[in-house]
Amino acid sequence: MFAVSGALVMSGCASGGDSGNKESTTSESAPGAVEEIANTVPEEIKESGTLIVGVNVPYAPNEFKDESGKLVGFDVDLMNAIAGTLGLKTDYREADFAKIIPSVQGGTFNVGMSSFTDTKDREQTVDFVTYFSAGTQWAQKVGAGIDPNNACGKKVAVQATTYQDTDELPAKSKACTDAGNPPIQITPFDGQDAATNAVILGQADAMSADSPVTAYAIKQSAGKLESAGEIFDAAPYGWPVAKGSALAQSMQKALEHLIESGEYEKIATNWGVESGMIDKPVINGAIS
Repeated sequence: MFAVSGALVMSGCASGGDSGNKESTTSESAPGAVEEIANTVPEEIKESGTLIVGVNVPYAPNEFKDESGKLVGFDVDLMNAIAGTLGLKTDYREADFAKIIPSVQGGTFNVGMSSFTDTKDREQTVDFVTYFSAGTQWAQKVGAGIDPNNACGKKVAVQATTYQDTDELPAKSKACTDAGNPPIQITPFDGQDAATNAVILGQADAMSADSPVTAYAIKQSAGKLESAGEIFDAAPYGWPVAKGSALAQSMQKALEHLIESGEYEKIATNWGVESGMIDKPVINGAIS
């Protein structure tokens, strides 16, 4: 997860304990509570009045911090709107990406919000409420000529434990070695910012990330980066909640309401990610 603007910016990914730093937020534009939907929230969460959200930043434009240190982004605005519909405030707690799902399982967080791809493997441990469709896209230094479908022997930067690190690149690398070619040198980083900067600095040949993240990285790189190939492997983003929790149905209903009211489209358009909007959220909508 990254933040690149003109000159290199090395915004470190949050680490430390599962609860991390806290940031309570109520969006000025968040809709008011819809009583019928708010009444479906699990009693313990309803009584607390707060939705505890595990987040890992930066991963612009989805979740990152602005120059004043405020947590912003598409995911942030949408989660604030979801919480508002449910009659709740949001309490964002930073954690390592890999610790968010275990912390949801353990009850430290009510929900995770870090551009999680909903996969069948992850659905074994948590339930997901889908809210967006994102593909994978590669970026390279301008003119590098990298082909994502023929990258044997190339060094490709990724954020550790993301779909690109655990699924996409290992499969591509295996295809290389099965054909008698050198493997892809998968180079994981703790944060997307570092992965992006590795390409800019020439320490990696390319990077692979979710399509809105790659598009934003290119836009913010001041002409240093360009796309390598087209968007592929579209898959749903989802919010992970504890397995079997009624919170999943509550969030699904809240998002349905935001879609119907037009608030969802307004938020997506504001962040330039409207191409990934979905028509209907589902629980556990993994396609692979």
